[in-house]
Amino acid sequence: MIKFQIVGFTIGALLTILGFSELVPAFMDWGESSNAYVFFESAAACLFFGGALILANYRHTKELTAKEAFLLTTLSWFLISIFAAIPLYLSDIHISYIDAFFEIVSGITTTGSTVLTGLDHMSHGILLWRSIVQWIGGIGIIGFALVFLPFLQVGGMQLFRTESSDKSEKIMPRTGHIATAVLVVYLLLTGVFCVTYKILGMNWFDAVNHSMTTIATAGYSTHDASFGYFHSYSLDMAGSLFMIMSGLPFLLYVRLIYQGKFDFFRDDQFKAFVGMMAAFIGTMTIWLWYTSDYTLADSFRYSAFNIASVVSTCGYATTDYLKWGPYSAAFFLFASYLGACAGSTSGGIKTMRIVICVKSVGKQIKNLIYPHGVFSVWYQGAPLNDDVINSVLGFLGLYVISNAFFTFTLTLTGLDLATSMSAVATAFSNTGPGIGDTIGPAGNFAPLPDTAKLILCLCMILGRLEIMTVFVLFTKGFWRA
Repeated sequence: MIKFQIVGFTIGALLTILGFSELVPAFMDWGESSNAYVFFESAAACLFFGGALILANYRHTKELTAKEAFLLTTLSWFLISIFAAIPLYLSDIHISYIDAFFEIVSGITTTGSTVLTGLDHMSHGILLWRSIVQWIGGIGIIGFALVFLPFLQVGGMQLFRTESSDKSEKIMPRTGHIATAVLVVYLLLTGVFCVTYKILGMNWFDAVNHSMTTIATAGYSTHDASFGYFHSYSLDMAGSLFMIMSGLPFLLYVRLIYQGKFDFFRDDQFKAFVGMMAAFIGTMTIWLWYTSDYTLADSFRYSAFNIASVVSTCGYATTDYLKWGPYSAAFFLFASYLGACAGSTSGGIKTMRIVICVKSVGKQIKNLIYPHGVFSVWYQGAPLNDDVINSVLGFLGLYVISNAFFTFTLTLTGLDLATSMSAVATAFSNTGPGIGDTIGPAGNFAPLPDTAKLILCLCMILGRLEIMTVFVLFTKGFWRA
């Protein structure tokens, strides 16, 4: 039987954290705009409801079971988005609640799609709140990937549970200590990114905001022109490196800092991701150099930044890469599905699953050639059991079916097929910009119908929570005692 008390207690704690977080933009806007009062009121609402849930359920808190974990993850993402959207709705930017909800869902899922324009003239509090939401979403996603998904055995993530429970590979003795270590790494990298951005030419406000949305591979900027506003080769290169770093498994950083182990090149996922990025950037650089007026240096600069942005699902842009031709549009649409590494803030399919899928196909081909042969799929130097492989393949199958279903659903709202397919792809992979004149890197999602925006909100949460975590709530077996 589901213990709703622990779900209520945890959601209350999350709303309390959200309420205290809203005090930061409130003080930022103090004396600058009336938005300060909006943030104070929203913070009071979050603290009231969060505190009430904590007080009502604190005596009934027990260890989470799988059912509570499934319910908690889905409810928390929806409820936090509902409350966090209130300041945007009540602020002086004058948008509808659906637009505010879309903006926050995009932020908390670190998607980066936006309905807002005129960022250069908005109050600092509003801009900072968008970045804070993405930063909170980023650390929440890492915790979700390293604590809940291995426990729930979703999409092959039980590999991380096996790794963390093996005494020879154990990083720290308890899950809580691992979570604390990841938070420390998250804070350290945010600080390094911030200082580097400041040294390379950003002001402190821009540096703080972009460091938070870079580490979260989230992509909200303080300017309509996104990262292209700065017109800086050094900032573009630093941003490219930082997005790739943010797409790596955070457990590797924990090992490096806490145990002094540089295990990056022993990790199959890391090697595959770095190799893929090198191939993509090299190919696009050469192609862009031969087909445009860019110099080799600029071809590398724009290729590296925008590929790192799309594959890591960060969503920054320095130029409208759709103007590079049909090949570029097809390339970036394909890349938006991939994602970086499992255990990072990145969205998408994830490199781990791609590696396992490719190796599984290789095994099937060998079985066709040698019917009596016995072959295994190896990952991290050990053979994978069928449960992990089936979990990965099941996730990929559901991913494809869900993308097709919601693409068809979006066309019913009046959107053309290309826009619908691109919007669903970027929502499920939590990438940010789509393909086309409307939702491409030079546009935004404001012109879309409200119904389409709500559908995309659902897609963003489904993609962020690995689809199955949400779908399992709609099965009869889940609700049976």
